[in-house]
Amino acid sequence: MAEITAALVKELREKSGAGMMDCKKALTENNGDIEAAIDWLRAKGIAKADKKSGRTAAEGLIGIAGAGHKAVVIELNSETDFVARNDAFQDLVRGVANVALGTDGSVDAVAAATYPATGKSVSDTIKDAIATIGENMTLRRSALLEVPHGVVATYIHNAAGDGIGKLGVLVALKSEGDKAVLTSIGRQVAMHIAATNPLAIRAEEVDAAVAERERNVFIEQSRASGKPDAIIEKMVEGRMRKFFEEVALLSQAFVINPEQTVGEAVKAAEKEAGASIEVVGMVRLLLGEGVEKEETDFAAEVAAAVKH
Repeated sequence: MAEITAALVKELREKSGAGMMDCKKALTENNGDIEAAIDWLRAKGIAKADKKSGRTAAEGLIGIAGAGHKAVVIELNSETDFVARNDAFQDLVRGVANVALGTDGSVDAVAAATYPATGKSVSDTIKDAIATIGENMTLRRSALLEVPHGVVATYIHNAAGDGIGKLGVLVALKSEGDKAVLTSIGRQVAMHIAATNPLAIRAEEVDAAVAERERNVFIEQSRASGKPDAIIEKMVEGRMRKFFEEVALLSQAFVINPEQTVGEAVKAAEKEAGASIEVVGMVRLLLGEGVEKEETDFAAEVAAAVKH
Protein backbone atom coordinates (compact mmCIF):
# COMPACT_ATOMS: atom_id res chain seq x y z
CA MET A 1 0.00 0.00 0.00
CA ALA A 2 1.40 3.37 -1.05
CA GLU A 3 1.86 6.01 1.63
CA ILE A 4 -0.90 8.63 1.43
CA THR A 5 1.03 11.80 2.23
CA ALA A 6 -0.35 15.26 2.93
CA ALA A 7 1.30 16.48 -0.29
CA LEU A 8 -0.49 13.79 -2.30
CA VAL A 9 -3.84 14.73 -0.74
CA LYS A 10 -3.15 18.42 -1.46
CA GLU A 11 -2.35 17.66 -5.10
CA LEU A 12 -5.57 15.68 -5.54
CA ARG A 13 -7.59 18.45 -3.87
CA GLU A 14 -6.17 21.03 -6.28
CA LYS A 15 -6.86 18.85 -9.32
CA SER A 16 -10.32 17.61 -8.33
CA GLY A 17 -11.80 20.34 -6.15
CA ALA A 18 -12.96 17.64 -3.70
CA GLY A 19 -12.71 17.84 0.11
CA MET A 20 -9.71 16.63 2.08
CA MET A 21 -11.34 13.52 3.55
CA ASP A 22 -12.83 12.52 0.20
CA CYS A 23 -9.42 12.92 -1.42
CA LYS A 24 -7.74 10.84 1.28
CA LYS A 25 -10.32 8.07 0.87
CA ALA A 26 -10.01 8.16 -2.92
CA LEU A 27 -6.23 7.81 -2.70
CA THR A 28 -6.49 5.01 -0.17
CA GLU A 29 -8.97 3.13 -2.37
CA ASN A 30 -6.66 3.52 -5.38
CA ASN A 31 -3.28 2.87 -3.77
CA GLY A 32 -2.10 6.46 -4.14
CA ASP A 33 -2.74 6.66 -7.92
CA ILE A 34 -3.80 10.29 -8.60
CA GLU A 35 -5.51 9.67 -11.95
CA ALA A 36 -7.38 6.62 -10.68
CA ALA A 37 -8.41 8.58 -7.59
CA ILE A 38 -9.80 11.37 -9.79
CA ASP A 39 -11.87 8.84 -11.74
CA TRP A 40 -13.06 7.32 -8.45
CA LEU A 41 -14.17 10.76 -7.21
CA ARG A 42 -15.92 11.50 -10.50
CA ALA A 43 -17.73 8.17 -10.40
CA LYS A 44 -18.96 9.07 -6.92
CA GLY A 45 -20.11 12.46 -8.18
CA ILE A 46 -17.58 14.27 -5.99
CA ALA A 47 -15.26 15.72 -8.64
CA LYS A 48 -15.73 17.25 -12.08
CA ALA A 49 -13.79 16.29 -15.19
CA ASP A 50 -12.70 19.84 -15.88
CA LYS A 51 -10.78 19.91 -12.61
CA LYS A 52 -8.24 17.35 -13.79
CA SER A 53 -5.89 19.70 -15.58
CA GLY A 54 -3.00 21.05 -13.57
CA ARG A 55 -2.39 24.70 -13.03
CA THR A 56 -0.93 26.63 -15.96
CA ALA A 57 2.06 28.59 -14.71
CA ALA A 58 4.93 28.89 -17.19
CA GLU A 59 5.64 32.41 -18.47
CA GLY A 60 6.67 33.58 -21.92
CA LEU A 61 4.72 33.98 -25.15
CA ILE A 62 3.04 32.10 -27.97
CA GLY A 63 4.08 33.25 -31.45
CA ILE A 64 2.33 32.71 -34.78
CA ALA A 65 3.48 33.22 -38.37
CA GLY A 66 1.42 32.47 -41.47
CA ALA A 67 1.74 32.38 -45.25
CA GLY A 68 -1.77 31.69 -46.51
CA HIS A 69 -1.68 27.95 -47.18
CA LYS A 70 0.49 27.25 -44.13
CA ALA A 71 1.10 28.63 -40.65
CA VAL A 72 3.13 27.81 -37.57
CA VAL A 73 2.70 28.35 -33.85
CA ILE A 74 5.53 28.25 -31.29
CA GLU A 75 5.87 28.56 -27.52
CA LEU A 76 8.92 30.29 -26.08
CA ASN A 77 9.01 30.20 -22.29
CA SER A 78 10.69 32.59 -19.89
CA GLU A 79 10.94 32.54 -16.11
CA THR A 80 8.88 35.67 -15.48
CA ASP A 81 6.10 37.65 -17.10
CA PHE A 82 8.34 40.71 -16.76
CA VAL A 83 10.68 39.30 -19.41
CA ALA A 84 7.71 38.34 -21.59
CA ARG A 85 6.87 42.07 -21.75
CA ASN A 86 10.42 42.92 -22.84
CA ASP A 87 10.63 44.22 -26.44
CA ALA A 88 13.74 42.13 -27.17
CA PHE A 89 12.02 38.95 -26.00
CA GLN A 90 8.89 39.73 -28.03
CA ASP A 91 10.98 40.34 -31.14
CA LEU A 92 12.73 37.02 -30.53
CA VAL A 93 9.40 35.18 -30.34
CA ARG A 94 8.27 36.75 -33.64
CA GLY A 95 11.62 35.97 -35.22
CA VAL A 96 11.57 32.33 -34.13
CA ALA A 97 8.01 31.94 -35.44
CA ASN A 98 9.05 33.33 -38.83
CA VAL A 99 12.01 30.95 -38.97
CA ALA A 100 9.77 28.03 -37.97
CA LEU A 101 7.56 28.73 -40.99
CA GLY A 102 10.41 27.51 -43.20
CA THR A 103 10.80 24.19 -41.34
CA ASP A 104 8.66 21.10 -40.79
CA GLY A 105 7.46 22.69 -37.56
CA SER A 106 9.10 20.27 -35.14
CA VAL A 107 10.98 21.72 -32.16
CA ASP A 108 14.24 20.07 -33.23
CA ALA A 109 14.00 21.47 -36.76
CA VAL A 110 13.16 24.96 -35.50
CA ALA A 111 16.00 24.91 -32.96
CA ALA A 112 18.51 23.87 -35.63
CA ALA A 113 17.34 26.38 -38.26
CA THR A 114 19.37 29.52 -38.95
CA TYR A 115 18.15 32.74 -37.33
CA PRO A 116 18.72 35.41 -40.03
CA ALA A 117 19.46 38.32 -37.69
CA THR A 118 22.36 36.50 -36.02
CA GLY A 119 23.49 33.96 -38.60
CA LYS A 120 23.43 31.39 -35.80
CA SER A 121 20.99 28.59 -35.08
CA VAL A 122 17.76 29.42 -33.26
CA SER A 123 19.06 27.39 -30.31
CA ASP A 124 22.29 29.42 -30.08
CA THR A 125 20.40 32.67 -30.61
CA ILE A 126 18.18 31.83 -27.63
CA LYS A 127 21.29 31.04 -25.56
CA ASP A 128 22.71 34.45 -26.45
CA ALA A 129 19.42 36.07 -25.44
CA ILE A 130 19.59 34.26 -22.10
CA ALA A 131 23.00 35.80 -21.47
CA THR A 132 21.78 39.26 -22.53
CA ILE A 133 18.40 39.32 -20.79
CA GLY A 134 19.60 37.34 -17.78
CA GLU A 135 16.78 34.83 -17.56
CA ASN A 136 16.39 31.25 -18.70
CA MET A 137 14.33 30.64 -21.85
CA THR A 138 13.10 27.49 -23.53
CA LEU A 139 11.65 26.74 -26.94
CA ARG A 140 9.09 24.29 -25.59
CA ARG A 141 6.64 23.53 -28.39
CA SER A 142 5.96 24.23 -32.04
CA ALA A 143 3.59 22.96 -34.71
CA LEU A 144 2.97 23.63 -38.40
CA LEU A 145 -0.13 23.05 -40.53
CA GLU A 146 -0.16 23.19 -44.34
CA VAL A 147 -2.75 22.52 -47.04
CA PRO A 148 -2.17 22.13 -50.82
CA HIS A 149 -5.27 24.23 -51.55
CA GLY A 150 -7.07 26.47 -49.10
CA VAL A 151 -5.88 28.42 -46.06
CA VAL A 152 -4.49 27.90 -42.59
CA ALA A 153 -6.27 30.51 -40.48
CA THR A 154 -4.71 31.84 -37.28
CA TYR A 155 -5.87 33.46 -34.07
CA ILE A 156 -4.01 34.91 -31.10
CA HIS A 157 -5.87 35.42 -27.82
CA ASN A 158 -4.67 37.83 -25.13
CA ALA A 159 -2.38 39.40 -27.73
CA ALA A 160 0.71 41.17 -26.42
CA GLY A 161 1.46 42.54 -29.89
CA ASP A 162 1.36 41.56 -33.54
CA GLY A 163 1.47 37.74 -33.79
CA ILE A 164 2.25 37.14 -30.10
CA GLY A 165 0.12 36.40 -27.07
CA LYS A 166 -0.90 33.88 -24.43
CA LEU A 167 -2.86 31.46 -26.63
CA GLY A 168 -2.46 30.60 -30.30
CA VAL A 169 -4.69 28.61 -32.66
CA LEU A 170 -4.20 27.29 -36.19
CA VAL A 171 -7.03 25.87 -38.33
CA ALA A 172 -6.38 24.22 -41.69
CA LEU A 173 -9.18 24.45 -44.26
CA LYS A 174 -8.83 22.44 -47.46
CA SER A 175 -10.78 24.10 -50.26
CA GLU A 176 -10.61 25.55 -53.76
CA GLY A 177 -12.92 28.36 -52.63
CA ASP A 178 -12.47 32.10 -52.25
CA LYS A 179 -9.48 32.76 -49.97
CA ALA A 180 -11.06 35.76 -48.24
CA VAL A 181 -14.13 33.71 -47.28
CA LEU A 182 -11.96 30.82 -46.12
CA THR A 183 -9.83 33.16 -44.00
CA SER A 184 -12.93 34.69 -42.43
CA ILE A 185 -14.66 31.44 -41.47
CA GLY A 186 -11.29 29.95 -40.50
CA ARG A 187 -10.60 32.76 -38.05
CA GLN A 188 -14.07 32.35 -36.52
CA VAL A 189 -13.49 28.62 -36.07
CA ALA A 190 -10.07 29.36 -34.58
CA MET A 191 -11.70 31.71 -32.06
CA HIS A 192 -14.16 28.94 -31.23
CA ILE A 193 -11.30 26.49 -30.65
CA ALA A 194 -9.58 29.01 -28.39
CA ALA A 195 -12.75 29.18 -26.28
CA THR A 196 -13.75 25.49 -26.16
CA ASN A 197 -10.51 23.50 -26.59
CA PRO A 198 -12.03 20.53 -28.48
CA LEU A 199 -10.26 17.17 -28.21
CA ALA A 200 -10.59 16.33 -31.91
CA ILE A 201 -12.12 17.60 -35.14
CA ARG A 202 -14.58 14.70 -35.42
CA ALA A 203 -16.08 12.29 -32.89
CA GLU A 204 -14.37 9.28 -34.47
CA GLU A 205 -11.00 11.01 -34.03
CA VAL A 206 -11.25 11.35 -30.24
CA ASP A 207 -8.47 9.35 -28.59
CA ALA A 208 -9.77 5.84 -27.86
CA ALA A 209 -8.17 5.77 -24.41
CA VAL A 210 -9.86 9.03 -23.45
CA ALA A 211 -13.23 7.77 -24.69
CA GLU A 212 -12.83 4.48 -22.82
CA ARG A 213 -11.97 6.30 -19.63
CA GLU A 214 -15.12 8.41 -19.90
CA ARG A 215 -17.19 5.33 -20.64
CA ASN A 216 -15.90 3.58 -17.50
CA VAL A 217 -16.76 6.60 -15.36
CA PHE A 218 -20.26 6.75 -16.87
CA ILE A 219 -20.74 3.03 -16.23
CA GLU A 220 -19.86 3.42 -12.54
CA GLN A 221 -22.12 6.45 -12.20
CA SER A 222 -25.01 4.65 -13.93
CA ARG A 223 -24.66 1.54 -11.77
CA ALA A 224 -25.27 3.70 -8.72
CA SER A 225 -28.83 4.18 -10.03
CA GLY A 226 -29.57 0.51 -9.36
CA LYS A 227 -31.21 0.06 -12.74
CA PRO A 228 -30.95 -3.17 -14.80
CA ASP A 229 -27.88 -3.69 -16.98
CA ALA A 230 -29.87 -3.21 -20.20
CA ILE A 231 -31.04 0.21 -19.03
CA ILE A 232 -27.56 1.10 -17.80
CA GLU A 233 -26.13 0.27 -21.22
CA LYS A 234 -28.60 2.64 -22.90
CA MET A 235 -27.83 5.35 -20.33
CA VAL A 236 -24.11 5.02 -20.97
CA GLU A 237 -24.54 5.11 -24.75
CA GLY A 238 -26.62 8.27 -24.43
CA ARG A 239 -24.02 9.93 -22.24
CA MET A 240 -21.23 8.92 -24.61
CA ARG A 241 -23.08 10.48 -27.56
CA LYS A 242 -23.37 13.70 -25.58
CA PHE A 243 -19.69 13.47 -24.60
CA PHE A 244 -18.60 13.20 -28.24
CA GLU A 245 -20.87 16.11 -29.21
CA GLU A 246 -19.26 18.25 -26.53
CA VAL A 247 -15.60 17.45 -27.27
CA ALA A 248 -15.53 17.09 -31.08
CA LEU A 249 -15.09 20.41 -32.91
CA LEU A 250 -17.58 19.96 -35.76
CA SER A 251 -20.43 18.85 -33.48
CA GLN A 252 -19.95 21.60 -30.88
CA ALA A 253 -22.39 24.53 -30.70
CA PHE A 254 -20.63 27.39 -32.53
CA VAL A 255 -19.72 30.07 -29.97
CA ILE A 256 -20.36 32.82 -32.54
CA ASN A 257 -23.85 31.44 -33.32
CA PRO A 258 -24.97 28.75 -30.84
CA GLU A 259 -27.96 27.96 -33.08
CA GLN A 260 -25.49 26.21 -35.39
CA THR A 261 -22.83 23.58 -34.86
CA VAL A 262 -19.34 24.40 -36.10
CA GLY A 263 -19.84 21.86 -38.88
CA GLU A 264 -23.04 23.59 -39.99
CA ALA A 265 -21.32 27.01 -39.95
CA VAL A 266 -18.50 25.70 -42.15
CA LYS A 267 -21.05 24.10 -44.50
CA ALA A 268 -22.97 27.38 -44.73
CA ALA A 269 -19.75 29.20 -45.71
CA GLU A 270 -19.32 26.91 -48.73
CA LYS A 271 -21.99 28.79 -50.68
CA GLU A 272 -20.15 32.10 -50.33
CA ALA A 273 -16.76 30.45 -50.90
CA GLY A 274 -17.99 28.78 -54.07
CA ALA A 275 -16.52 25.40 -53.15
CA SER A 276 -16.61 22.67 -50.52
CA ILE A 277 -14.64 23.26 -47.31
CA GLU A 278 -13.03 20.55 -45.20
CA VAL A 279 -11.46 21.15 -41.79
CA VAL A 280 -8.34 18.99 -41.96
CA GLY A 281 -6.24 20.17 -39.02
CA MET A 282 -6.16 22.25 -35.85
CA VAL A 283 -3.58 23.19 -33.24
CA ARG A 284 -4.19 25.03 -29.97
CA LEU A 285 -1.27 26.10 -27.78
CA LEU A 286 -1.99 27.69 -24.42
CA LEU A 287 1.03 29.25 -22.75
CA GLY A 288 2.43 27.01 -20.02
CA GLU A 289 -0.17 24.30 -20.55
CA GLY A 290 0.78 21.24 -18.51
CA VAL A 291 3.63 23.00 -16.74
CA GLU A 292 3.21 23.59 -13.03
CA LYS A 293 5.07 26.48 -11.52
CA GLU A 294 6.76 25.86 -8.20
CA GLU A 295 4.95 27.82 -5.52
CA THR A 296 7.00 29.67 -2.97
CA ASP A 297 6.00 31.00 0.42
CA PHE A 298 7.53 34.47 0.41
CA ALA A 299 6.95 35.02 4.12
CA ALA A 300 8.66 31.71 4.93
CA GLU A 301 11.60 32.62 2.69
CA VAL A 302 12.05 35.95 4.49
CA ALA A 303 11.80 34.27 7.89
CA ALA A 304 14.38 31.69 6.89
CA ALA A 305 16.71 34.40 5.60
CA VAL A 306 16.41 36.31 8.89
CA LYS A 307 17.31 33.18 10.88
CA HIS A 308 20.49 32.77 8.88
